[in-house]
Amino acid sequence: MPGRSDWNPEAYAQFGDLRLRPALDLLAQVRDLPAGDIVDLGCGSGAAGAALAARFGDRRRIHGVDASPAMLKAARGAGCYDRLIEVDAAVWSPETPPALIFSNAALHWLPGHDALMPRLAACLAPRGMLAVQMPRQYGAPSHRFLRDFAAEMFPDRFDLASWKAPVGPPVEYHRMLSELGRVDVWETDYVQRLDPAPEGHPVRRFTQATAMRPYLEALSATEAENFIRRYDQGLAAAYPVESDGSVLFPFRRLFFTLTR
Repeated sequence: MPGRSDWNPEAYAQFGDLRLRPALDLLAQVRDLPAGDIVDLGCGSGAAGAALAARFGDRRRIHGVDASPAMLKAARGAGCYDRLIEVDAAVWSPETPPALIFSNAALHWLPGHDALMPRLAACLAPRGMLAVQMPRQYGAPSHRFLRDFAAEMFPDRFDLASWKAPVGPPVEYHRMLSELGRVDVWETDYVQRLDPAPEGHPVRRFTQATAMRPYLEALSATEAENFIRRYDQGLAAAYPVESDGSVLFPFRRLFFTLTR
C-alpha cells in the first residue's frame, strides 16, 4: 500500500465493522479448497484474520502479508496468524502454492491488474482459489471530489488529466481471468450509515484514513486545512445529514473468485 508515511491502524479501525462486512461476504463464497496454506494478502491490521482463523485455523496455516510495519504490528497483536510477512503485494510470491489467496480491500492500491491478477492465480495450488474484494467507489462524490479539488487547488502537485480508475468494471476482470479457471465476479453497493461526527463531515472521517491519505501527504498543514474545509463543504451537499445527525453513504465494492 502506498504512502510516504506508514498506515495508522487506529484510524483505519474506526469503521472496522463496515470494512469487515465485505471480507465476510467474500469469505462466504470460499469453499472446496485443496490442501495448502491460507494467505491473507494485504492483511493490514488483521481485520479478516479472526474470520479466517475461525474457518481454517484448526487445519491450515494462515499467513498474513502486508507492506506496513504498523499494520503488521497490530495484526501480530490479534494473534490470528501463524506467520506475518512484511513485503509489498506487488512482488510477493509464496514459498509453496497456497490453497487460498484472500485479499480484502488491498489490491486496488496496486497498478497493472492485467498482469497482477494472473500472476497471483499462477501461484495457487491446483484447484486453489484467488478471492479478491476491492473498492470501486471512484466515480462517487466521496472520491471524485478528492481528485477534482486537489487538481483545482494545487495543480502544481496534482496533474490528474490522465488519471484512470485503478479498478475496472466487473466485465474486465471476467475477461482477464476466465481462461485461467472458473470465475465469479460481482458488485455490491453497501448503504453505510455513518454516525454523527464531532468535527467535519462523517464521510470525510471515513476516507481520511484511506483514499484521502495520498492527497494530504502532499500538502502542508495550512494547505491540508483548506483542502479539508473544501472537501467537507462538497460532502455536505452530496451526502446530506439525516435528522439524527448521521449520514447515509453508499459505497460500491467489486468482488471476484477464481478457482484455478
